[in-house]
Amino acid sequence: MTKGILGRKIGMTQVFAENGELIPVTVVEASQNVVLQTKSEEVDGYNAVQIGFEDKKAYKKDRKSNKYATKAAEGHAKKAGAAPKRFTREFRNIDVSAYEVGQEVTVDTFKAGDIIDATGVSKGKGFQGSIKRHGFSRGPMSHGSRYHRGSGSMGMASDASKVFKGKELPGRMGGNTVTMQNLEVVKVDTENNVILVKGNVPGPKKGLVKLTTSIKKGNK
Repeated sequence: MTKGILGRKIGMTQVFAENGELIPVTVVEASQNVVLQTKSEEVDGYNAVQIGFEDKKAYKKDRKSNKYATKAAEGHAKKAGAAPKRFTREFRNIDVSAYEVGQEVTVDTFKAGDIIDATGVSKGKGFQGSIKRHGFSRGPMSHGSRYHRGSGSMGMASDASKVFKGKELPGRMGGNTVTMQNLEVVKVDTENNVILVKGNVPGPKKGLVKLTTSIKKGNK
């Protein structure tokens, strides 16, 4: 069954295997994970566990900042005997009977050698041209050329006479939810609440990362 936890991407480093192999790893800190709600097929139509991550300041009537929890969010967390959380995510296809409301989810949910999927929001790049955004080739930079980093042909001039939907054009790049599959857990440090994941995971430093059992290889 699926297992999962929420954490923050601290950065990248490297470790050495027993045979001396150098392994690049991403450090994910996963503390303060609490089960806020369990959902069952009989009541909600599907099985899921809702986990909250990272404490948030308590509700204050005269404070409307995002630093403070809403009254509803504080009441929801209070049912689990926990402080209001900044992030809440659902984990489906999970053994609900193994979790209780108010239970703390720790990094030892995973162990070294587990295959997982990591989900995060990719780095925002702002408005970018077609070369950086889609990998287009540029034109000649000299000898009278007037085409350098443009998008090139927009389509047929005589027949359709329009730009078709889906045409790769300049625009906003990054800031999308991305999942990297089949990553290996290299080490779990329970003392520092840290998971070392082989390779890189989506998002900037301090970005939210959702780690789940690999949908393709996790249970094999």
